[in-house]
Amino acid sequence: MKSLPVTPFSPAADRTIEISVPGSKSITNRAMILAALRAGTTRLSNALFSEDTRAMIACLQKLGFKIDADETARTIRICGCGGKIPAPSAELFVATAGTAARFLTAFLALAPQGSYRLDGSEVMRRRPMKGLLDALEKLGCRFTFHGEAGFFPFTMTTGGVPAGTAIAVDASASSQILSALMMIAPMRALKISLTGTTVSKPFLEMTTTMIGQFGGKIAGSAGGYVSDGGGYASGDFDYAIEPDATAASYFAVRAIAGGRIFVRGLCRESIQGDTRFFDLLEQHDFVRREISAAGTLFLPGKSLKGASLALDFNAISDTFLSLAAFVPVTGARVTINGIAHTRLQESDRVHAMATELAKIVGAQNIVETEDSLTIAAPQDLAGTLAKATLPIAVDTYCDHRIAMSFGMLGSVDLLGNARPWLVVNDPGCCAKTFPDFFEVLAKMGAR
Repeated sequence: MKSLPVTPFSPAADRTIEISVPGSKSITNRAMILAALRAGTTRLSNALFSEDTRAMIACLQKLGFKIDADETARTIRICGCGGKIPAPSAELFVATAGTAARFLTAFLALAPQGSYRLDGSEVMRRRPMKGLLDALEKLGCRFTFHGEAGFFPFTMTTGGVPAGTAIAVDASASSQILSALMMIAPMRALKISLTGTTVSKPFLEMTTTMIGQFGGKIAGSAGGYVSDGGGYASGDFDYAIEPDATAASYFAVRAIAGGRIFVRGLCRESIQGDTRFFDLLEQHDFVRREISAAGTLFLPGKSLKGASLALDFNAISDTFLSLAAFVPVTGARVTINGIAHTRLQESDRVHAMATELAKIVGAQNIVETEDSLTIAAPQDLAGTLAKATLPIAVDTYCDHRIAMSFGMLGSVDLLGNARPWLVVNDPGCCAKTFPDFFEVLAKMGAR
């Protein structure tokens, strides 16, 4: 399907819509690398099966790891080799998965005599790798680039990581660069220092926590991280993947437009930094929450019509699109700051959101800077849309988060006639992290 008209719906005031979201992509792909670093069999439950995680599974299998993946049961069993990589050479394709690209590249550096060719999609070939590759060169890796230097595709030759090495890394473009090095650090007692700052710091906290959960040790130090080189625990291990907080963000913002949305399994205790998005929504009155052991109920917040807000999304940048798409229904003027690094993700997300939101609210109500996006919602959005040529077709730039954000906005019955007013182009790009998103959305609107 190349385009999808989104059928809008108005939730009944006395009806709670219950939904489940997939397991976290960020946790699933970290867990697979950590499982491969352990010695013994690790069983991952509630694992996400999507383009990104399937790419990681396929790459680990090509590297000689025994993996039993059951998509129906949502489980993955991995037999780890205690930091050893069975295959001395392989050709690996990571598709569009940034986590697989960064995590696998650092992981391969552990091989004492390896030669590995890595490539990805056209989108992945444009995503930042240089900070990681520069650091790995200091650890003895050598790279032969088959295109632009510092980017996929390349062949890496490895000599094993010397124990106790101190390295400096530039992770300003992506926290995944630093997370990749952190996960191999316990195998070789690496001392990692940062040159400058990094972004999305909650993901580093997630990495630190997961390293500990898998039996490794790493600690923050002045300007970086240190590990004792004790490796990871051994033996059989069960690990449960949390529901994806970023995926839940699309459903949380739906409550801004009315209704009661209950996300099963989304609880207060979480290792995902993107749960801070829900704190932000409640703090600024976009929504109200009722949290229980079973999940979180999202309810409409206060009227924000005429309000002006400035919000910092640097630490939770994957969720900025979820809110940006819903600003038009709030009647508020919202500036989202700290998002310059998202220009280097699956798409230039700042420019993409500015371009597509302009189709809905008018270009005069959008201000784009290098590090921010301001959306001024029309005070009469229904009247604005009534003058537009409908349905409005939104381009998604092969970016799953753009597709899901606007897909959710399209589900709001802004014209009160239950007719599609928004069309999402290339909805299939959601397969990257949430393959059945639009099926779940359709069920939300079913009576």
